[in-house]
Amino acid sequence: MAYAGVLDDIKKAVRLEKPGRLPVFACSEEFDVRMAGKIYCDYNSDAKVMSGCQIESIKKYDYDWAWLQVDDCIEFEVLGVGCKGGGNILPATCDYLPPTAETLKGLKMPDPEKDGRMPVLLEAISRIKEELGDTVCVTGRLAAPFSSVSLLYGMTETSMLMFDNPELIHETNKFFVEMQTMFGIAQIKAGADAIWVGDCNASGHLISVDQYREFALGPAKACHDAYREYGGLSIYHASEESIPHMRAQIESGFDVLSCGPGVEITDAKEAVGGEICIVGNIDPIKCLLEKDAEAVYEEAKRIAAIGGKSGGFLFNSGEMIPRDVPEENMIAMVRGARDAVL
Repeated sequence: MAYAGVLDDIKKAVRLEKPGRLPVFACSEEFDVRMAGKIYCDYNSDAKVMSGCQIESIKKYDYDWAWLQVDDCIEFEVLGVGCKGGGNILPATCDYLPPTAETLKGLKMPDPEKDGRMPVLLEAISRIKEELGDTVCVTGRLAAPFSSVSLLYGMTETSMLMFDNPELIHETNKFFVEMQTMFGIAQIKAGADAIWVGDCNASGHLISVDQYREFALGPAKACHDAYREYGGLSIYHASEESIPHMRAQIESGFDVLSCGPGVEITDAKEAVGGEICIVGNIDPIKCLLEKDAEAVYEEAKRIAAIGGKSGGFLFNSGEMIPRDVPEENMIAMVRGARDAVL
């Protein structure tokens, strides 16, 4: 069961110290919704269902956080971006807005307390915090500014703008720094201890290190700096597997850097572990979905032991865990991370 003192242990890890007990996380929403017998489109639009699933899963599977990633559409559907999904299919953005100065000028700053599903997320955060208090790290979510630009205009169009109209990216970044700062602070005020800042469209899978520094680094740092003023921790996630990109991401100043599943934890620790707390990174597909429980246990134990032996580490999956992962594998993952000798 989640425990009193987890927030102190996370803060120790952020200071690159060894926590008294290694916090164990899981990017497990799809799996948790399935195991709770719910439909995802109900989960992501109803604060009672959302918070209830989180609380039930934490008690059942022994996670040390409540992770409310939900889906990538929350901020963008209120701006007029198209979204598709339904049933147990997570909504995804589509029908992007034209990448023009006129589009940017016409954007209306949303109100997190009133618009779309933003209030649903805030209410779910408050409900979990009220129920579980400081025995878990309640973790909200949003898209970093550059990824927000690409979710507004589309990744292909945004990639072209880097060459054809970089100024539009910079100006749209300014809009999203303001918007995502406001949305993050609203989540912290609602009870979030940390904010998961997703920036997968700024990863080494899609842009170079130089492009990252030009378009993504500064805006992401601006958001982090604002969350810190309000006492919220920030976790930066680009599903990153490129060591040079990780080195650049350190400059954002985030409290915790998430490692994607494709980087060996030993390499990540050697490259950046002495400068920033890292979180990761068991593979949700190649290990959790495809291996048996014994193999999952051993891999979780290995990652936790390597990551945690010198401090500055939190255990997690490297990406979202598929809904069809066997239950025994999730139990084995948490048990393996708990049993690691640090």
